[in-house]
Amino acid sequence: MNQTPDPSSLPPASPAGMPPVANLEFKAVLLLVFMALLVVGSAVYVLYARGAFESTQTLVLQSDDSEGVVVGMDLTFSGFPIGRVRRIELAPDGKARIVIDVPTKDAHWLRTTSVFTLVRGLVGSTNIRAYSGILTDPPLPDGAMREVLRGDTGAEVPKLIAAAKELVENLNSLTGSEGALGASLGNIQKLTGRLNGPGGALTVLLGNEAEAKKLIATLDRTNALLTKLDGLAAKTDTQVFGDKGVLPATRVTVERLNVLLADARGSLQKVDAVLVEAQAVGANARAATDDLGTLRAEVESSLRKVDGLINEINRKWPFARDTEIKLP
Repeated sequence: MNQTPDPSSLPPASPAGMPPVANLEFKAVLLLVFMALLVVGSAVYVLYARGAFESTQTLVLQSDDSEGVVVGMDLTFSGFPIGRVRRIELAPDGKARIVIDVPTKDAHWLRTTSVFTLVRGLVGSTNIRAYSGILTDPPLPDGAMREVLRGDTGAEVPKLIAAAKELVENLNSLTGSEGALGASLGNIQKLTGRLNGPGGALTVLLGNEAEAKKLIATLDRTNALLTKLDGLAAKTDTQVFGDKGVLPATRVTVERLNVLLADARGSLQKVDAVLVEAQAVGANARAATDDLGTLRAEVESSLRKVDGLINEINRKWPFARDTEIKLP
């Protein structure tokens, strides 16, 4: 008698008539293990790419306000990220502390004189930047705490609007009809009218037209006086320095006086010679006396000529004074 087999003891039938897969459960386990390893490897790679396994040093930045700062934000130097925000905490003194991890390989860009800024722009996110002016200064130690300088462009917008409003109000007050600029323009217009009027610039300088006319009259009189002085100077030149003037006549008289003085000098030399002869020769005293009388007559004649010439000079000289004494 045929027995019916138990269905549970039979191998599972393959779909569509395919033969059964050997070791299916083992292969499924291997696939799950591979997927787990792939996920773990991806996570490890992501952590490695984000520097989770790098040697870092800690930098703490203090600020009055940490608005806009988030965990994972980069600390940049010359546009390159050299650190990442790890934690933001509130200090006991009420200030915000921004803890940043800086990789050891990039820590040499930070020095003890470095400056850190927290800038919030009108458009875009908040940026934390580091500036190192002197790279030869000592390096920044691990765990250093520095103050961060904040620059909020949005906070300056109300101040800028207030300043612009004040500037517009000042311009309106200056350019108004009663403002200083309007009054200045009015005065300039009046000044231009007076410059174009009678008297021109003289009226502006002296204050009124009457004073300008007085000045012009004074200038005309001065010109006339100068003309007369020029004529008088020409006449003086003619009378004094002309061909028939005083100076040429005086020059001739002086020359004649020099001739007379030369004659008198010669006569005196003769007198000296005669006196020597008179002292040397006592026997010819009478003859010497006659010679002395003749020489004396010649000397007196020369002196009279000199006296006449001097009188003639005094008479012709234009500035000579009358020295004649008239008795009553």
